[in-house]
Amino acid sequence: MSRRERETMRRLLDAGGTTYAEEAGIRLRDKPSPLYRLLVLTMLSSTRITTDIAVAASRELSKAGWRTPQRLLDSTWQQRVDALGRGHYRRYDESTATKLEEQAHWLLENHRGDLRNLRPASRDDADALIDALADSPRIGPVGARIFCREVQDVWPELSPFLDDPLLEQARDLALPDDPDELAELVPDGRCAPLAAALTRVRHGLPGL
Repeated sequence: MSRRERETMRRLLDAGGTTYAEEAGIRLRDKPSPLYRLLVLTMLSSTRITTDIAVAASRELSKAGWRTPQRLLDSTWQQRVDALGRGHYRRYDESTATKLEEQAHWLLENHRGDLRNLRPASRDDADALIDALADSPRIGPVGARIFCREVQDVWPELSPFLDDPLLEQARDLALPDDPDELAELVPDGRCAPLAAALTRVRHGLPGL
């Protein structure tokens, strides 16, 4: 690893290395509630809407107290619409209020309300995890990869999870395009901030 690569990594993480979960106020741990909140954030991020709005809407849903699938189901459709509106998630607020209910039912009925039941044993199980998550309403394969990028430091068996679009971006920055080599450049070994930073650069993060 060259000094230039280490300096590029430092600047990259300094500029964009806050995970989207952190930005949404989610203290991500291997517990049912924060994992569920990450799934909700993933759903909100899986529509054609800005990440800032998805993060703001996620905060509003958490502020309303809907931090587990059962608590979400205790809310009314109109309450969810109103919370999404406070987060400026207005373009898809009504359909998303319905999808949130469907997602909560999906999680309770298929995984007993606990995403830890999907935790992979190794990186070889990543595809199975993506397939399982893609069954969640409005997540799909792209959303499932968003979830994996964010959860990988909590589920280290999955790390480093840096999929092809992020590896292409790393190559554009003259960084290694191999996940393990990239991970070796991360000072604390946490790859979720690296995934977030590379995502932000793909979306036009300035200053690199």
